[in-house]
Amino acid sequence: METATQDKQEQAKAPSISVSPQAVDAIARQLKKRGTMDASLRLGIRGGGCSGFSYVIEFNDGPPRARDRVLDYVASDGTKVRVVVDPKSLVYLNGTVLEWEQTLMRQGFKFVNPNEKSGCGCGSSFSV
Repeated sequence: METATQDKQEQAKAPSISVSPQAVDAIARQLKKRGTMDASLRLGIRGGGCSGFSYVIEFNDGPPRARDRVLDYVASDGTKVRVVVDPKSLVYLNGTVLEWEQTLMRQGFKFVNPNEKSGCGCGSSFSV
């Protein structure tokens, strides 16, 4: 019994991200449009950009890598959506929520990252 409790505590401490329902639906629409329903969406970060790091969102047509964190969701229309994040990026993305933003001025994915100390005007790079 203690090991199950310890496992749950370790999972609670493990870095994690989440994806809003609106973003899951947007991912499903993009996968359908692209015609690759078995693909996943890879989230991550890269060094660079005007603030030090930049966010990465790209389709991943192959299987997840061995150490990737795999997040499985179901869109409102029943479409299965898979999001993968590499462990190095997950350190900087811990606690982040991927949201879908649709306003008069902008439509697209938005990272809500509690680790961001500052960002640039373009919204695609940040520092921690």
